[in-house]
Amino acid sequence: MSDNKRVIVALDCSSGADAIALAQSLDPALCRVKVGNEVFTSAGPSVVEALHKLEFEVFLDLKFHDIPNTVAGACRAAKNLGVWMLNVHISGGEQMMAGARDAVGAAGSGVPLLIGVTVLTSLSAPDLVAMGVERSVEEQVVALAQAAQRSGLDGVVCSAREAAVLAVETPGQLSVTPGIRLAEDSSDDQARITTPEQAIKNGAGYLVIGRSITAAQNPLQRLQQIDAALKSL
Repeated sequence: MSDNKRVIVALDCSSGADAIALAQSLDPALCRVKVGNEVFTSAGPSVVEALHKLEFEVFLDLKFHDIPNTVAGACRAAKNLGVWMLNVHISGGEQMMAGARDAVGAAGSGVPLLIGVTVLTSLSAPDLVAMGVERSVEEQVVALAQAAQRSGLDGVVCSAREAAVLAVETPGQLSVTPGIRLAEDSSDDQARITTPEQAIKNGAGYLVIGRSITAAQNPLQRLQQIDAALKSL
């Protein structure tokens, strides 16, 4: 892909003030930022507006999953916030995803990127079995990604471990990959993790990176190191 700004920093903070302070330690020329459920529930749309004023593009990571009409309305509201990317749970079904697509607007027309969540990177094969899913993790990710593609979504959220197979099974589909850790980092609560370099080699389009950057003593320096490593590939 031609976009050379591949890192999305997860602002997984408990307050809007903390998220803004963390963003101020970064560089919008090197990354985009992700606003998730915790900070959005705490601060509301104002945190997105404040990040825009700092010149960051925002991935609104609220993983909408409800009846089609409700999800369409939520996606429409997110579009009106001017976010760069938003997401829905693919398991909400193709009718729900099609409604989300209609609410956001036609793909490739300057509207926010609309992506679908496959299998959360905190889950492993035993977790799927416990939920009654008989497919392997990879098979389930592929099946969900194919449903997202049929519904006109721009891409999916998946582990970087699955990005390579999706490049074959759903060509042209964007992969956004959380669960990114540096080689020396702890896996924390993620079950399916990959280094930034390996994720890009696997075909990932964008990398969602949280604690590897945000918990660093110097987040900007860590971001610069990752950016340089990716651009050298």
